[in-house]
Amino acid sequence: MTATGRARWLALIVLCLGDLMIVLDGTIVNVALPTIRDDLGFSQTSLAWVVNAYLLTFGGFLLLGGRLGDLFGQRRMFLIGIGLFTVASLACGLATTQGQLVAARAVQGLGGALVASVALSLTMMLFTEPADRAKAMGIFGFVLSGGGAIGVLAGGILTDFLDWHWIFLVNLPIGVLVFALSLKLLPITPGIAGGGRIDFAGAVTVTGSLMLAVYAIVNGNETGWTSAETLGLLGGALVLMVSFLVIESRISAPLVPLSIFRHRNVSSANAVGVLMAAGMFAYFFFSALYMQQVLGYTPLEVGLAYLPATVLWGGTSLYSDKLVMRFGIKKPLTAGLGLMALGLILFARAPVDGNVLIDVIPATLAIGLGGGIAFNPLLLSAMGDVRPEESGLASGVVNTAFMMGGALGLAVLASLADFRTDNLLDSGESALSALNSGFHAAFLLGAAFVLAAAAIGVTLLRSTIAHPHGEQAGEPALEGAQH
Repeated sequence: MTATGRARWLALIVLCLGDLMIVLDGTIVNVALPTIRDDLGFSQTSLAWVVNAYLLTFGGFLLLGGRLGDLFGQRRMFLIGIGLFTVASLACGLATTQGQLVAARAVQGLGGALVASVALSLTMMLFTEPADRAKAMGIFGFVLSGGGAIGVLAGGILTDFLDWHWIFLVNLPIGVLVFALSLKLLPITPGIAGGGRIDFAGAVTVTGSLMLAVYAIVNGNETGWTSAETLGLLGGALVLMVSFLVIESRISAPLVPLSIFRHRNVSSANAVGVLMAAGMFAYFFFSALYMQQVLGYTPLEVGLAYLPATVLWGGTSLYSDKLVMRFGIKKPLTAGLGLMALGLILFARAPVDGNVLIDVIPATLAIGLGGGIAFNPLLLSAMGDVRPEESGLASGVVNTAFMMGGALGLAVLASLADFRTDNLLDSGESALSALNSGFHAAFLLGAAFVLAAAAIGVTLLRSTIAHPHGEQAGEPALEGAQH
């Protein structure tokens, strides 16, 4: 893969635009759900499938998408993913029935999985020098993390001023532009995982396991976590995952070479990513509910309340490479996670009669600053140790870690919030106070998740960055790379 000078940075912008569409779609829909329900006649139960159909295919195909990128070329998979996602967005925007919208959302998830699973590895392949790679990953990290808050703002604007169809149709010009620019700017990446063989047994078992797990998680609150359906689905997911691990340990050309997890930074970074994602979902989901259901804000006002933190997150991400080059991976990651935990703790004391300037903005700014600092070193540690032929796999693994951590974390947090609220209602507390106390419990557990992520980072991560040919650079070398 050859791309030099300005072309690399233009290619990065294209990759970020493509990934931003995927990240935005995870939150932009949430604001419009009530309008979609009324327009298409969804019940409260069936409405969840507007979100779940996307999550199911997105989470299920991330690992397979990453491996297909290694086998057949990341550029090719990126183009296929963008094409699928754009066409499915058109179908979503033109949908007039529940079935059409849910089916199109499932195809969107498949396209999104292909894009997300290779965009990160393409970035790592474009930028091989430590200083440039750290800067590029800072930009990519902002798109991956701060895009969720941008989605809430965009969803509020489009829903309030146009209608819900436009939250999907807005993807069309972006998707067409990204596809066209990708053909021109992204260097051709031939498949480099020798032989071109696909481990079909591994692909079926791991994709089936992830899809069953996501299905069980996103429906757990409704069907009950101890119901036969939920336990059966989780049991089936576990059986398939064990089968997958057995297959991968015995096959000559595995979908996921288990040796990748022998890299301490890869394994530790993915554990950190699972817990960090759980805390992030606590922030996006419950802070939006607090502002809408407790403070009475409109969707647009909620989006505007996130704006200062989003700007701070983006600005910090752009400069986080300097922190990584000076201090390595561990210190910035720990500091950023600490700030994120502080923000969640501040939300856990927000009162029923809260004020946005006192009870919302300081917490969002702490999380924005912390997220901007933490994402770059986390992504570098998750991707930096692997060989080029495993970059797509590593990208798929870290995206799967975020996806599963966020989905499982949100399910646990929502259950805790509901349990706390119901107990307080039974004891005679007012509905609004009980609801807010449920949110407080979720914020505190989210903070605990993030602090646990920081503890893993402190104890297990090496504060180093891999050079292109596999040798490790310690902190002094990182400092020298700046000059």
